[in-house]
Amino acid sequence: MEEEARPKGVVKHILLVKFKDGIPPDQIDQLIKDFAKLVHHIEPLKSFHWGKDISIENLQQGFTHVFELTFETIEGIAEYISHPTHVEFANVLRPVLEKLLVVDYKPEPVQL
Repeated sequence: MEEEARPKGVVKHILLVKFKDGIPPDQIDQLIKDFAKLVHHIEPLKSFHWGKDISIENLQQGFTHVFELTFETIEGIAEYISHPTHVEFANVLRPVLEKLLVVDYKPEPVQL
């Protein structure tokens, strides 16, 4: 199959975060909006989804929010991480976080 005809893949960039105690909800809401806006400024970033923990299993280890970013390649994640707009946002986000966990993975179908 020719390179151009080959379908692009999907790579997920997952962040689990816990905001520091005392960070006002309206500040968290604004940070989430600013995070979502990165999809319009960084070309390799294809989609952004987020949610708050609603688990009933109590295994979340204190993490309160999940952010899921979608890219087509691992190289796209690297470009995103070093992009000046992301660096600027990360410098605002990191100081208000108590915990952060980042996982990148390529979704794979189960072969039965």
